[in-house]
Amino acid sequence: MSHSTAATLTIDLRAIVHNWHFLGAQSGRDTACAAVVKADAYGLGMAKVAPALYQAGCRQFFVALVDEGMQLRGLIPRDADVFVLHGALPGAELDCWEHGLIPVLNSPDQIERWSNLAGQRGTALRAALQFDTGMGRLGLEGRDFDSLGPDTLAGIEPILLMSHLVSAEDPADPINVRQLEQFRIARARWPGLPCSLANSSGIFLGSDWHFELLRPGAALYGVTPVSDRPNPMRAVVSLQGPLIQTRTVGPGEGVGYNHTWHATRTTRVGTISVGYADGYLRSLSNRGQVGFQGRSVPLIGRVSMDTITVDVTDLPEQALVPGAVFDLIDATQDINRVASQAGTNAYEILTCLGARYRRQYLPF
Repeated sequence: MSHSTAATLTIDLRAIVHNWHFLGAQSGRDTACAAVVKADAYGLGMAKVAPALYQAGCRQFFVALVDEGMQLRGLIPRDADVFVLHGALPGAELDCWEHGLIPVLNSPDQIERWSNLAGQRGTALRAALQFDTGMGRLGLEGRDFDSLGPDTLAGIEPILLMSHLVSAEDPADPINVRQLEQFRIARARWPGLPCSLANSSGIFLGSDWHFELLRPGAALYGVTPVSDRPNPMRAVVSLQGPLIQTRTVGPGEGVGYNHTWHATRTTRVGTISVGYADGYLRSLSNRGQVGFQGRSVPLIGRVSMDTITVDVTDLPEQALVPGAVFDLIDATQDINRVASQAGTNAYEILTCLGARYRRQYLPF
């Protein structure tokens, strides 16, 4: 039993490495497997996750921001490629070059600025080209992509052509095939250039979507990659919160802000030290479940900033001492199930996990 005053978040680096190997094994030996470690490795700590993946053999990493790439460069050796998904925003090109980052060029203005820096430095600068096949978010549109040539790409050495899937978690969605067809047309203009289309879910669409580089993110961290199918990924995170105190309320009495829950019987209420300031989402109010010694316990009332309340009436009273540990995320109540209860996706659950947790890492 833990007597920590903070909830404990456990991150299993072995599981992350296992998931990376598993995802890479879904394709042929000529296809490499990258790792997306943006947003602090989906909230789990890039400083721990990225070196573990590097030691496991990963040599291609993706972040969203130049600042994230600069941080990553201090964590892994220079022989690893670090791609910046947002490209270099105006003024960040020099930082990108000085830290050996590879911008994903999404627009003509990004291409122009990267080309200008290459001219200033008198050297060819590596880059990835992103073609928008339907996301409508980032990437070159058709007319801009078709206009690429030696003049527009002066000083730029393209090393990867990529795009992003819209609905890969739903294999039946016809947009997956339409995007693949669009990507193949784009690829035909750049024969021999390595290509990347498959994100975590896209890996499970089949080999036609794999090309030369897989680009998993969320699945590395235990998020189920395909809707309505058993999750093949190992669970990565567990979260435990300590009990602060218990009290008894009578029938008709309310619990929590605005009394959104009322007792229908004499009820013993446990208050646990975790709340939405820790990333335990407010939308779990009156919907969530936690575990205690293998038993499921309902969350009652609203999630507060620092606490949640649960119905512990049916638990052994002698076990409910201050500091007793409740399981908020575990193998049974995993991030995917918590996300379903919260009405969101597991990506949000992961990236919201707060800084107040006492974090412990299981080595790989």
